[in-house]
Amino acid sequence: MVEKSKMNSVIRKKTIEPKITIIVKKEHVSKINNIVKNKKIEHDFEPSMKILQRITETMMKKGSEGKTNLSIDANLNYARLAKHIVWLEKKGLVESIIKDSRINVGLTEKGRLFASTILK
Repeated sequence: MVEKSKMNSVIRKKTIEPKITIIVKKEHVSKINNIVKNKKIEHDFEPSMKILQRITETMMKKGSEGKTNLSIDANLNYARLAKHIVWLEKKGLVESIIKDSRINVGLTEKGRLFASTILK
């Protein structure tokens, strides 16, 4: 059970199993939203090659798709995916594409070359 003093900062409380409860705090959601909207990450952020491989492999197989679907298909936490997508965008390896009034992320030509290199 969540303490009353902490309830104001909780957005969602979900019980998965009888003894496992996930609590999502407003601060955490706000931080993720800032990463996605402002496309800003810490200046010392170093991406994981393993995660970059998972992201680019998924994008090569599935094409452009929304970040939520991409995080599910690549089996990655959304916040971690968001940081890596921002890094990839800054390097010109992915681009945001508006499709059916949704913002999808797709590989650029440079991104396909990068993906084919790291997926060997």
